[in-house]
Amino acid sequence: MQSVRPITLGCSKNRVDTEHILSLLDGHYEIVPEGEERDYVDYLLVNTCGFIGDAKEESVQTILECVRMKEEGRAGAVYVFGCLSQRYSSEMPELIPEVDAWFGARDFSPLLKAFGVQGDARPGRYLTTPRHYAFLKISEGCDRRCSYCAIPHIRGRHVSVPMEDILDEAKTLAADGVRELIVIAQDTTYYGLDLYRRRALAELLQKLSEIDGIEWIRVHYSYPDDFPEDVLDQMADNPKVCRYMDIPLQHISDRVLSNMRRNVDGAWTRALIRKMRERVPGVVLRTTMIVGHPGEGESEFAELLDFVQEARFERLGAFRYSEEEGTYGAGHFKDDVPEDVKQSRYDELMSLQSGISLSFNRSRVGTVVRVIVDDLVDGILVCRSEFESPEVDGEILVRYSPDTFDGVEPYSLVGDFIDVKITAADEYDLVGEPVFQ
Repeated sequence: MQSVRPITLGCSKNRVDTEHILSLLDGHYEIVPEGEERDYVDYLLVNTCGFIGDAKEESVQTILECVRMKEEGRAGAVYVFGCLSQRYSSEMPELIPEVDAWFGARDFSPLLKAFGVQGDARPGRYLTTPRHYAFLKISEGCDRRCSYCAIPHIRGRHVSVPMEDILDEAKTLAADGVRELIVIAQDTTYYGLDLYRRRALAELLQKLSEIDGIEWIRVHYSYPDDFPEDVLDQMADNPKVCRYMDIPLQHISDRVLSNMRRNVDGAWTRALIRKMRERVPGVVLRTTMIVGHPGEGESEFAELLDFVQEARFERLGAFRYSEEEGTYGAGHFKDDVPEDVKQSRYDELMSLQSGISLSFNRSRVGTVVRVIVDDLVDGILVCRSEFESPEVDGEILVRYSPDTFDGVEPYSLVGDFIDVKITAADEYDLVGEPVFQ
């Protein structure tokens, strides 16, 4: 049986695409895990990201490394798909002709045909995450037209996955041992508008929570404009819906938000954050900001810093503005913030957030939390609570000893829930010890 090694770059939405494809290749090809050492694989399958400059550069460098593996006789063929090859479908084959085949972001049928495999309208999942959690993509594409974002050009208009299909996929995942679902899309709050003429995310969360075996459900990538407040009711009242929200806000200055075409202003944003904290006590908020967008002067950046200090987001990431061809921003604004200023602002913002994150983590010392065990590394159980999302947030580290766990084999704990008392914290990770009732 020939072998395929997947390499997935970019966001968790790309990961789901890879897993759908692998589910159809499995049984026809040996799937070689991304981190596993092999002297030779027959196919390297690269799922690329083309969102911003840094991501595009990473994708190109990865493709070139795969080409080197092929030239050195360590790989037979290189197939590339995803956002980068979709966005630059005419340029990339000329730039890197050594790649055997290029496919777009959603060209599943031609890709599978190249592997000699028949496609399926509803593929299954071949998980590349630990077996106890999975990302669940509920829609594709985006109808927003934010000035800086190329995703609508790459992925097309918003299309919701029918609810029955999502529930069928979630039930299959649960039957295979998945206990946590991370609901994702380009914009999760838009879910249902095209199919049901209403925002149906809260209804979906309720139905997902009724699936046997699912213990945690968390939501990523929510848009602030017309945020569906019944989602907050689910977070407050449904014990399976994590009190955790990923809501990229991008900025707080009215001028910058207008240039970004975000359809909200600073007052709306502040009111939404207050409402979330009031209606979901203890909620943890993750957000993303962009520094250096056209229109961001010193006063606008100072306003952003003041807002971050005021809102005290438990988790915050940031990007430096990258002018992307084909976007509204590239056609209407001059990229007038120098790169060194962007970097300086990025560093200042992340330094501020570092202190906020440290303060939040230290406030948790002495509390007892329910955690899921993700991994065992050098005798340490790597865990998360409902307030940490996999792959983007910190971890809770618990030392394993046979005496403490009454002789239970450590690897058998992976995927299980345990209670942990937090004993120490830094700005990213926490340390805990098990608590037994």
